[in-house]
Amino acid sequence: MKRLFKFKYPKLTLLILFSLLSYFIFSNPNMTEFVNGLEGFVYWASVFIAGFLFSFGFTTPPATAFFIVLEPKNILMISLLGGIGSALSDILIFKTIKYSFMGEFKRLEKTKLIRTIEREFTHLHYIKIYLLYIIAGIAIVSPLPDELGVSMLAGMTKIKSYILGLISFILKAGTIWLLISI
Repeated sequence: MKRLFKFKYPKLTLLILFSLLSYFIFSNPNMTEFVNGLEGFVYWASVFIAGFLFSFGFTTPPATAFFIVLEPKNILMISLLGGIGSALSDILIFKTIKYSFMGEFKRLEKTKLIRTIEREFTHLHYIKIYLLYIIAGIAIVSPLPDELGVSMLAGMTKIKSYILGLISFILKAGTIWLLISI
């Protein structure tokens, strides 16, 4: 398979470029003025869309920049609406991974390595589950792409999508609240 742009790390390079581009775009006073000049439905729709984009790897930098430059009229409403958008995107990621990757997860469970790990940690089952949820939660709340944490939950747990949505909502609404409170 040919590499994108012949770079050794094309995806990381693109992520860094997106981050730098977002910084330059949102550090422009005109963009800050534009974002804070939004009114009514457009304002609330922009917050929801930024929340939705807040979960995807390559769109996290511009969504984060949007929330940072936003001078909110109501921090709680912004956090809640952005959290709803982010939770919906995490549920979309979850459903996609569950549907697309389940065969591979089932094959992976049958490998000697996974069976050995399962056998060694059988007596630590509850600790393993809690640890998995903690690591996935850290991945979801961090600037890392949510795909990582959601993939862990989709492949290694039997979590329901509405529970994932609730967890995601709480974590992302809290993160957005912290971003705009700074």
